[in-house]
Amino acid sequence: MLEFICYPKCTTCKKARKWLDEHNIAYTERNIKEAVPSYEELCEILKTAACPAKKLFNTSGILYREMQLKDKLPEMSEDEMLRLLSTDGMLIKRPILTGSGISLIGFREKEWSDKLLGK
Repeated sequence: MLEFICYPKCTTCKKARKWLDEHNIAYTERNIKEAVPSYEELCEILKTAACPAKKLFNTSGILYREMQLKDKLPEMSEDEMLRLLSTDGMLIKRPILTGSGISLIGFREKEWSDKLLGK
């Protein structure tokens, strides 16, 4: 079963949910603000997404800007980044769709179609 980790008010998350529903893809939904992914979950997401930890950051978020993370990330280790991300769901890029050996970060329709529908 896939897990759809999202922020319900996010327009990109709404588009992704609509896409999943239109393609009859089963998933469970999790509010990223109420149930922040743990450090261990983020490690697994990163492993299956095969991308660097900095790709998990919500670079357009208010908190990201307030914390001046653009300047701090280059000095941080991947471990430090994942530990920071696990403290607040609003720091994490969303939506995340994870399970069955895949993790998709952010909604790019072509990527989701390729991975989930084999198109």
